[in-house]
Amino acid sequence: MDHRSKRRREEETGVLPLVSENGGFNGESGFGGIDLSLLEAVESSHNGGVEVLDLRAMKKLVLSFERRLRDNLETRMKYPEQPDKFADSEVELHEEIERLKILAGGPELYPELVALNTVPSIVDLLGHDNIDIAIDVVGLLMDLTDEDVLEDNDEPARILVDALIENNALELLVQNISRLSESDPDETAAIYSTLATVENMIEVKPAVAELVCERTKLLRWLLGRIKIREFDGNKQYASEILAILLQNSTANQKRLGQMNGVDGVLQAVAMYKSRDPKSSDEEEMLENLFDCLCCLLMPMENKERFIKSEGVELMIIIMKQKKSAYGSAIRALDFAMTKYPPACERFVDVLGLKTAFAAFMGKIPLSKKNKRESYQEELEERIISLIASLFAGITRGSRRERLLSKFVENECEKIDRLMELYSRYSDRVKNETERLNKLELDDLEMDEEEQYNRKLEAGLYTLQLIAVILGHLWSSEHQQMRGRIELLLRQQRLTKEDVKDVLLEYHDNIGDVDGPEDKERAQTRIQKFIAALSDL
Repeated sequence: MDHRSKRRREEETGVLPLVSENGGFNGESGFGGIDLSLLEAVESSHNGGVEVLDLRAMKKLVLSFERRLRDNLETRMKYPEQPDKFADSEVELHEEIERLKILAGGPELYPELVALNTVPSIVDLLGHDNIDIAIDVVGLLMDLTDEDVLEDNDEPARILVDALIENNALELLVQNISRLSESDPDETAAIYSTLATVENMIEVKPAVAELVCERTKLLRWLLGRIKIREFDGNKQYASEILAILLQNSTANQKRLGQMNGVDGVLQAVAMYKSRDPKSSDEEEMLENLFDCLCCLLMPMENKERFIKSEGVELMIIIMKQKKSAYGSAIRALDFAMTKYPPACERFVDVLGLKTAFAAFMGKIPLSKKNKRESYQEELEERIISLIASLFAGITRGSRRERLLSKFVENECEKIDRLMELYSRYSDRVKNETERLNKLELDDLEMDEEEQYNRKLEAGLYTLQLIAVILGHLWSSEHQQMRGRIELLLRQQRLTKEDVKDVLLEYHDNIGDVDGPEDKERAQTRIQKFIAALSDL
């Protein structure tokens, strides 16, 4: 692409004008079926500039814009190879697009804007041969869909976004990105504005997250953008948009996986395996990348791709390097190993147990972020979940023996740590239960499901996982481990009945998200733990 001076750019090749599919210039009716004569009557009765944004003022703005658009397209058709002939009309069109930004001050008028059939004319300009005009439109669309503008205007916002989708705005926005160069500051800003517009549209209509991936090559573009080594604002925003597209969409997670996306995100993360981000913005981008990775690891087929791309090994390296991504690596491993034995087996095979249990014992790298209590707590819960996944995924053989042996070494220090955590989370759940019971007495109605969810938030889920790990240890029938568990229970004035009660509540609340067979298997395993703990 030949980048020339802005606005009055000299062009060597003639280009046919882009006319809306919904209508073209045909004399009196104007563009897109708009009756220019009607709008001219409005203008003549409303001379002067736009002072108050109302329906009349909006029609005046639209009329002026449509006129400049018509003039520009006519001139381009007439003098396709003489840029100097249509340069002035391009400047005037630019000015009209800028004036349309005033409409962002009156989102309640969007339904009338759509009714005037102006959206096709605006959207089509994303493909204008003068890239500066397309950039103007990107800025306009970003302003019109801005979250602050659309606040408390849900219905008008939906009407505008629906019209944009209907007129292929998503396709044209993404197509336009491919002709923008980040060596040009204006075009760099336009890329950012494009991503902002897509995000705004998703905010209004969540279905856009899947629509834009079905209809355009945005996922592929974002994947390529995050793999560029140099950090900048657009790389950060690309990581954020990618995370938004993946977070609630299994279809997008699978789609990106099929594009070799797991390997692509791992490549982006690998740039930080031995170094920390240099700024808070870069740190945020790295967290976005790990959010993307964890979302990608939801579908089973992507867990397999993670193993093939040596994702397990990369996460262990990041943990060993003790950089700022330490906790994020544990989180990614937890996602990879949940209900996926091959990842658990690979983790043991590449000597991940030593690294994982160092974190379990609290030997984590210190930094400003790590000192936060919330960070420490999240890391604690993640590593407990990871160890529970290891026990669920490795049920027999030498790998199982290696896992169990970790709890015997150094005079059962891992069991000491496990019981310390059990006691702490048990106290938290008891305190929350007492609080909820008091609320019930105060006539604040709360159903059982809500009570259970409140307790989960207070740490019940982590307590349940600790109880499951204790169930695995007890069921191994290893006398040294059993003796240590019983000793520590007595010291904490607890009994095996307390552990069984936690397991029973867990058993009764296992859902069937993964199907009735999976639920039955999970409940059977918990029943075996309860039975084992009942043995004298």
